[in-house]
Amino acid sequence: MKKALLMAAALLFTPLAATAADYQEGVHYTVINDGPGSAKPEITEFFSFFCGHCFNFSKTVIPTIKKTLPEGVAFNQSHVEFIGRDMGVEMSRAFAIAHQLKVEEKIEAALFSAIHEKKQSFANQNDIRLLFIANGVEGKDFDAAANSFMVNAQMSKMARDAKNAKISGVPSLVVNGKYRVETGSIKSYDELLDIAYYLAEMNKK
Repeated sequence: MKKALLMAAALLFTPLAATAADYQEGVHYTVINDGPGSAKPEITEFFSFFCGHCFNFSKTVIPTIKKTLPEGVAFNQSHVEFIGRDMGVEMSRAFAIAHQLKVEEKIEAALFSAIHEKKQSFANQNDIRLLFIANGVEGKDFDAAANSFMVNAQMSKMARDAKNAKISGVPSLVVNGKYRVETGSIKSYDELLDIAYYLAEMNKK
């Protein structure tokens, strides 16, 4: 979390300080997988609903990613469980449920707002269920999805991917399942995305 705090304080939308030729392994990104990486170029954001910097990232950077994502590159999100104790797991379940019910954007915005703007506490799965219902999801649909095979499978994949990528702070970007963007030397959100896009394009070569 300390790393995320420093990142958020330093990253502002400013002109890029480096070109693609300057990006170096071990400085700007880390190779987390010695294999070939994903079959198709993709950028994955690891985040937590309990993370204030992820909330800010969702309002400032995610819209930019969706507008400027290079052609042929997919953008995914993966919720981590290590923030929020037991409710960290339930929030991962909530994200997976929203994905399966195809209401990710609405529920993501509602959960972030409830936690960081309305200061609402979530103590159990029923609290999350009530938020889904308040945002137009039928209770029976939530219940059917909550312990479904698809939701459990997505939760397992998110936890496995976070472990494999050695994610210790969020928000964090992983590209092609092979590269983790390092934030220590990054001076702006623009540079963060430039590195991510540069790495994504490497899969096309």
